[in-house]
Amino acid sequence: MLIATDLKTGTIFKEDGYPYQVVKYEHTKTARAGATVKVKARNLVTGAVLEKGYLGSAKVEEADISRRNAQYLYKDNGYVFMDPQSYEQITISADVLGDQVKFLMEGENVIVMYFEGRPVSVDLPISMVFEVTYTEPGFKGNTVSNVLKDATLNNGATAKVPTFIKIGDKIKVDTRTGEYVSRA
Repeated sequence: MLIATDLKTGTIFKEDGYPYQVVKYEHTKTARAGATVKVKARNLVTGAVLEKGYLGSAKVEEADISRRNAQYLYKDNGYVFMDPQSYEQITISADVLGDQVKFLMEGENVIVMYFEGRPVSVDLPISMVFEVTYTEPGFKGNTVSNVLKDATLNNGATAKVPTFIKIGDKIKVDTRTGEYVSRA
């Protein structure tokens, strides 16, 4: 069992028989009342988002999640991953993966999370390197403030980048937020 104050971002817990991963965590304390915890969590099976409040001392059930290494192969009716030890292939639907599909690259090693024997989510590396395939040129004089422009990456995703980035540059992108981190 977990105490509600342990439900930090990324923590996985079980509610109504489904595994939920905390997306946003907020802890508040008022003078007379006890601490309260508000969480925004994503159902790892259906992809639905749940917003719920708990008393600080409340207990929640910890989800039994197993993790296995896998390699992303290709997109078919879903996204196909392969276990590098057993060479077993598993297919995960786009509904289950959500926004993470923007950052999948063929050959990339990931961690697949299983709940009761079913694959429910993928853990990507925190940051990944992509090549910029298209972006508008930067203009002189736009450097006074933090001006960003759109860039298309080699996997088809788009990211906001500083104006000095040009086609062919390799950049590091945070896979949790989709934001530019640095040049690679």
